[in-house]
Formats: sequence, C-alpha cells, structure tokens
Amino acid sequence: MVDTVLYFEGDLHHTYRILRAVKNRFGSTNELGIFEMREEGLREVANPSEIFLEERLQDANGSAIVVSMEGTRPILVEIQALITPTIFGNAQRTASGLDRNRVSLIMAVLEKRANLTLQNQDAYLKAAGGVKLDEPAIDLAIAMSIVSSFKNQGTRPTDSFVGEIGLTGEIRRVNRIEQRVAEAQKLGFQRILIPKNNLKGWNPPKGIEVVGVTTITDAIRKAFN
Repeated sequence: MVDTVLYFEGDLHHTYRILRAVKNRFGSTNELGIFEMREEGLREVANPSEIFLEERLQDANGSAIVVSMEGTRPILVEIQALITPTIFGNAQRTASGLDRNRVSLIMAVLEKRANLTLQNQDAYLKAAGGVKLDEPAIDLAIAMSIVSSFKNQGTRPTDSFVGEIGLTGEIRRVNRIEQRVAEAQKLGFQRILIPKNNLKGWNPPKGIEVVGVTTITDAIRKAFN
C-alpha cells in the first residue's frame, strides 16, 4: 500500500522543476513546489510568476499571459503561438507544454465562431519556461495568442487572460477567480479579461481593470480593439 505518490517534473533544457503530489493519503494533492536546479542543488522558487515572465518580449505578437492555478497557487505563464501558412500537405498542429487536442479544439472554435481562416495555417504553440499547463481556464489565453499571431497584432503588454472556451464560443466561468486576479495585480498587470459570469456576486479589487467577456468574438474585440 502506497501513502504518497510524487511526480518530479521538468524539461531537461530548463532549470526549473515542479514537485507535484498525485496521491496523498494524509493530505491534499492540491499543492506543489517549484524549484530551480543550481550548482549547489535545488532551491525553492518563491515567486514563480516573475521567473516565467522575465524573458517575455513586451511588443511581440503571438503572446498572451494566462493566470493558471497550479494546485492552490496562481502562476502567470506566457502562452506563445506562431501561425504560418501551410506550405505543403495538411496543416501542422504542434504544442509544447500544452495539450495538442485542446489547441486543435480551440482553433476549430476560432474558425467556426470567429470566422478566422485557420485550416490552411500551421500552428506551433508552447507554454514558455518549460512548464506544463492543463486546465480549462487556459483556453482564452491560448485563443488570444493564436489570434495575435494570425493578425500579426500583439496583445497589450499589461493584459492577462483567464477563461474556458465552450464549443459554441461561450466563455465559461472558472474557479478561484479572486486569487487569479490578485496575482495578476501583484505582478503589475493593469487589465485582465475573465468570464463575465465570474463577476456575479463579486466586487473586483481596485488597481486593475477586470473586463468580463461572454463569447470568443467579444474577447477578441476587447483584446485587440
């Protein structure tokens, strides 16, 4: 019988490692630790959001910032997308640190609901910093990075995004929105786009503009207007 199962995850080409509990008979599995491998050994990363964003290019297109929950900890991560015309054969869909099926689903929604012609475009996406993201709340940031690269127009450097995308193009509510918004504000972001339903029964904090969006077209209009 096993009391605890821990995964020690990380990209061999990056120095950061994530310690994640997938089974814990005597405690929560909603906790994780983030560490940096140095010459003297592992050292805890106290503020991982700053680490994952420190090399971001402020004016680059194809970039969007998501506030993802890793366990009970909100982390800001850059989602990068490169959309290029298909040269031959079928369009390619490649994802690093993101679920490839999730990327394909979001691109299908963008084609059908936002009238973007993506079937003849190759798509290459990654979560910067070697981190792996897999929660519905990252959908909106993935979509915004794709639209940004396709339009060759960057998102605002001080914008961040949170929201699940449904197949009909609706932006669905996510959990722990207060923590996500607070983390974005702490890192100096001036605006965050979230599902409009997350605004019900909650007063957003001062110092950051919280914009509710209902559909993917609504989000695109507000992000790139």
